[in-house]
Amino acid sequence: MGSVKQFQVTFDCAEPARVARFWCEALGYVEPPPPEGFADWAEFDRSLPPEEQGAWAACVDPNGVGPRLYFQRVPEGRVVKNRVHLDVRAGTGLVGDERLAALEAEAERLVALGASIVQVLRADGVNESCIPMQDVEGNEFCLD
Repeated sequence: MGSVKQFQVTFDCAEPARVARFWCEALGYVEPPPPEGFADWAEFDRSLPPEEQGAWAACVDPNGVGPRLYFQRVPEGRVVKNRVHLDVRAGTGLVGDERLAALEAEAERLVALGASIVQVLRADGVNESCIPMQDVEGNEFCLD
């Protein structure tokens, strides 16, 4: 049996820094420390060739528990539905109206950061409520 591996989740996007800022705020993540010898990421970015400046960004769980998120600039826009998406666990342990209220409050906070609500899926007796959303560049994720 193999050992558990660390992993990161990678997002293709047009504006890596913008998308990284959204996810840092959404998840309580932070920027990793800049490379040694640089005061901050802006200084590091300026040291790169022009075509590489702004090409990527990252954010990490300050507690070291969650996966690293990596955002890379790609030339093409998103064309179809994501094949993989994040589920932001905002309603864990809650059911019914209490769960829906928690999800709606978190959705409101994320909309203020630039996200958009796709729809509100209410509990149906089999599945609990969840709210499919899109981040600042249209990447799908769910509040559940």
